[in-house]
Amino acid sequence: MSFPDHGRVLFSATLVRGHIAKFHIPYLRWFKERGWETWVAARNDYPDGVCDIPYCDCFVDIDFARSPFSTRTFTAYRQLRDLFARERFDIVHTHTPVGSVLTRLAARDARRTGTRVIYTAHGFHFYKGAPLANWLLWYPVERAMSRLTDVLITINHEDYERAKKFAHCRVEYAPGVGVDLSRFAAVKYRDAKRKELGLTPGDFAMLSVGDLIPRKNQAAIVRTLPLLPENAQLIVCGEGPERERLLALAGELGVGCRVSLLGFRDDIADIMAACDCLVFPSVHEGLPVSVMEAMASGLPVVASPIRGIDPDLLSDGESGVLLPDDDPTSIASAISGLMGNPALRARLSDGAVASVRRYGLEEALAATSRIYEGGGLLDADPR
Repeated sequence: MSFPDHGRVLFSATLVRGHIAKFHIPYLRWFKERGWETWVAARNDYPDGVCDIPYCDCFVDIDFARSPFSTRTFTAYRQLRDLFARERFDIVHTHTPVGSVLTRLAARDARRTGTRVIYTAHGFHFYKGAPLANWLLWYPVERAMSRLTDVLITINHEDYERAKKFAHCRVEYAPGVGVDLSRFAAVKYRDAKRKELGLTPGDFAMLSVGDLIPRKNQAAIVRTLPLLPENAQLIVCGEGPERERLLALAGELGVGCRVSLLGFRDDIADIMAACDCLVFPSVHEGLPVSVMEAMASGLPVVASPIRGIDPDLLSDGESGVLLPDDDPTSIASAISGLMGNPALRARLSDGAVASVRRYGLEEALAATSRIYEGGGLLDADPR
């Protein structure tokens, strides 16, 4: 079928800065280039309150909370319901667990008049090894919400296979949201950035990128530092509620001078080029963008063997190092192996760059555009 050259699309997610701006600007641009009117519904989480979203015609500030048990959840639902009562959209593409549930509930009447609802699962909360509470809450919720969904897009193979078994809608796979590989491969000024970060020529810089939350497990890296030589330094990019706890832990362990918490950064490509490895002992992920960015940078990755990483991104000993567990001793052993073996680092770097090509932005955009254009998604008759 041919894709219409005019229409209205709404992207919804819990946060603007924390999600839309990180992952979906290329998709807003894709619609704009085809003459569509683009809308975003999310919570403005910019500290200064200024929210200028590229390729977005209309922004609606929704009072989303990440927790489904927050009292703000009811406010967010009413705001979305009012939005769908006022405005009509041809496509609604929703993201993030809480944001997508509320969006799909609020859009159920709109679906009856032709709006098509797409949900991208960036990693189900129920997964192999997940706590029982996650399964008891989120599995029935996602199963029920699939009845209010036209297309469910998954970004890792475990979620794809599981969704095919429970979803009451079309299920598709896309290779993530895509990484601009050229942006990370083109960085040249390693030495200048290392100096800016306070690194000496003899330092081995470990990098962690992600929200400072328990799931990302940065505390495990901090606990590893006393087991490593003093030239091992930890650079952390991200912000979140764990910040003070991480600083306190580093102080208790006597490694405070070896930990730098940089907060949110817009120069991640430069920082990755300045570091020596990415350490990623996360508890669970969908398909971690920071790991793909590190791979595109040629940065060796030490990571947990979890869904979205093994087998989707990394092959142990070929394109990265997979940890047997997140114990500090295991992490220290893996990092020590990299510190003492430049040939291994070079081999993993080459393997990572070759492997991550299939997750590039062009590949992800092409896969998602085929989903937009295919399967009668924009047929006039609703389900």
